[in-house]
Amino acid sequence: MRNHTLLAEFILLGIPHTEGLEPVLCATFSIIYLFTLLGNLLIFTAITSSSTLHTPMYFFLGFLSIFDMLFPSVTCPKMLLYLSGQSRAISYEGCAAQLFFYHFLGSTEGCLNSVMAYDRFVAICHPLRYKLIMKPEVCITLVTVSFMIGCLHATTLTSFTFQLTYCGPREVDHFFCDIPAVLPLACNDSSLAQRVGSVNVGLLALMLLFSVCVSYTHIGVAILRICSIEGRQKAFSTCSAHLTAILCAYGPVIIIYLQHTPNPLLGAEVQILNNIVSPMLNSMIYSLRNKQVINSLKKILQSSHPL
Repeated sequence: MRNHTLLAEFILLGIPHTEGLEPVLCATFSIIYLFTLLGNLLIFTAITSSSTLHTPMYFFLGFLSIFDMLFPSVTCPKMLLYLSGQSRAISYEGCAAQLFFYHFLGSTEGCLNSVMAYDRFVAICHPLRYKLIMKPEVCITLVTVSFMIGCLHATTLTSFTFQLTYCGPREVDHFFCDIPAVLPLACNDSSLAQRVGSVNVGLLALMLLFSVCVSYTHIGVAILRICSIEGRQKAFSTCSAHLTAILCAYGPVIIIYLQHTPNPLLGAEVQILNNIVSPMLNSMIYSLRNKQVINSLKKILQSSHPL
């Protein structure tokens, strides 16, 4: 990539209009990041250690908890470093890596959310054929396809962004390297990369959101057909946590990449919600609203601290 650029590094300017608040922000984001890692690690441990949770639903949830640990790790450690007073510089290769893994992990997690919606659709609308449809090999295939879509998506965006020439300025007006912040620094025409980025991200997000809406529309119709109130509540409870997490995930993405005129402050606030806060909320949503996960965690704690 160095053959295409005159810059060896970029400078991350950080979150706009937060001068003087670095110690407070560093402490706040450190706590959130720690809770994110701990919460999702507990969910993953609960799923892997309990045989009752070895089902397709928790198989996908286990992968989601891994991604919720990796996703904030792309941007948060570097942000915490410069908020603590260390260098804001990031190498050209490091910037490209940030952009790639941010979109790879984010898009793959979006695909997993669609897969989990499909899993709930099969469980509620076709309960008698659930085990036949959601066989282990089918689950593995769905996860593999999600990885492939995420990799292709991220490779396309990274290639179009970093095939441009960057010869100065080098100040990235954001707290990490993302397409809307990096492209304005290109020395040549970046309109094609801008269009590819907007269309690629926007189209993928809308397609995944549409697939989720289709699954949950069928689920809603099936729940309304259940005669007993208890049956409706049980069916709804299996979907409410996932539906809440999806609303937290897709809203920020659509706001950021479908803006006609990017707003740096709004973009930073939404990205913080998407990158750092949402992964922590996911662990709380899936653990606090799921009795099986809670019971598994209780057994783990009791076995590690026997009376």
